[in-house]
Amino acid sequence: MKKKFWAISLAAIMLISILTACSDSDGASGDSEEEDGVTTLNMSWWGSQSRHDQTQEIIKKFEEENPDIKIESEFTGFDGYFEKMAASASGNNLPDIMQQNFGEYLNQYADKELLADLTEFVDDGTIDVEGVDDTIMESGVKNDKLLGIPTGTNALTAFYNKDMTDEAGVDISDGEWSWEDYEEYTTEISEATGEYGARLMEPQNLFEYYLREKGEKLFNEDGTALGYDDDQLLVDYFERNLELKESEAVPGYDTIQQIKGVEDELIARGEAAFDFRWSNQATALDSAADGKPLEMTMLPGSNNDQGMYLKPAMLWSVAENSEHKEEAAKFIDFFVNNVEVYEIGGSDRGVPIKEDIRDELSADLSETDQKVFDYIEMVTENSSPIDSNFPPQSSEVLGELQKIDERVMYGELSAEEGAEQFRSTVESILAR
Repeated sequence: MKKKFWAISLAAIMLISILTACSDSDGASGDSEEEDGVTTLNMSWWGSQSRHDQTQEIIKKFEEENPDIKIESEFTGFDGYFEKMAASASGNNLPDIMQQNFGEYLNQYADKELLADLTEFVDDGTIDVEGVDDTIMESGVKNDKLLGIPTGTNALTAFYNKDMTDEAGVDISDGEWSWEDYEEYTTEISEATGEYGARLMEPQNLFEYYLREKGEKLFNEDGTALGYDDDQLLVDYFERNLELKESEAVPGYDTIQQIKGVEDELIARGEAAFDFRWSNQATALDSAADGKPLEMTMLPGSNNDQGMYLKPAMLWSVAENSEHKEEAAKFIDFFVNNVEVYEIGGSDRGVPIKEDIRDELSADLSETDQKVFDYIEMVTENSSPIDSNFPPQSSEVLGELQKIDERVMYGELSAEEGAEQFRSTVESILAR
């Protein structure tokens, strides 16, 4: 078994262990300071280099408008971000402001009471969310507490290189394509271009979508078990990817593990036609693609309007251990309500949650941001409500799914063995 398999599992276990250890401790963020009338906040996020550059510019503008607040920032890629946050939590030193992820991580942090309830700051107007759709705001609520403010709206997307699809005579612009079409098109494009037809799908988001498109859920309503009964669903998911990998229409993990960030993705290098990922990554992909014509459409599936859903791109949360929650809330308010934030960052953290900001931006959008805005509008009209029933252990569950997917792709497990092992492992995890 390769070291990566163990690394994913151990990282998830370490994260839960650290969060459990720190959940009962008291204290404040050790690095936040107040000196000479200036409050210093710590802030962390994950993302690409372009997001880092944009965020630094946004912070600078916030500090210009709020000279009594200084923000010290730190960013990393998504891989390792939550392990790093867990280590900070174990020292009672989570950043005052942290980028948070909907679903498995938000629920895990909520379970350990590590995030501040922002309700009071919305109620007293410190964070102005007037006019924001209730469904959007509910994505940051867990256990009747408002634990995160969405940065913007997001959706899974099939990015595709139009030159490569045209070369193979493939047209998926209307989003009307089945999984059988996906297999056929991926193979045809690979044969026509000599490149990969698609990137190997990653299971942590895409298997959930695959289940939704089939009318199933990853977890049951109360998050105590898997939400689907028929393991053939996971077997089919594995076998489709395995067949495409064996025909070299998609790469294996040996290739995928060489990718260091969005800017290094195969589709950006012109080495794969399809790539399924979040819509807010369009800016980074387009920038890295250096003029290659990347378009966006809905994921495959005969019922993709049932599988598709809108999601907060990410959330801004405030640590419960922060001594400066009000100042942190002021930054979140600035981010949500200032059009300059989105002029700087575009759609990198999603389409703005406020209609007046969207309207103000719409007259002068970049070509890429216009594609994202149009795509989110299409998904809004062709989607189903997001599932929020993620148990606190779901990050560990998804880590196990990733590990088993790798073993199946490497031929160490059959698809049937992988599906059986996943169910058995999840039952053990959720029973703890």
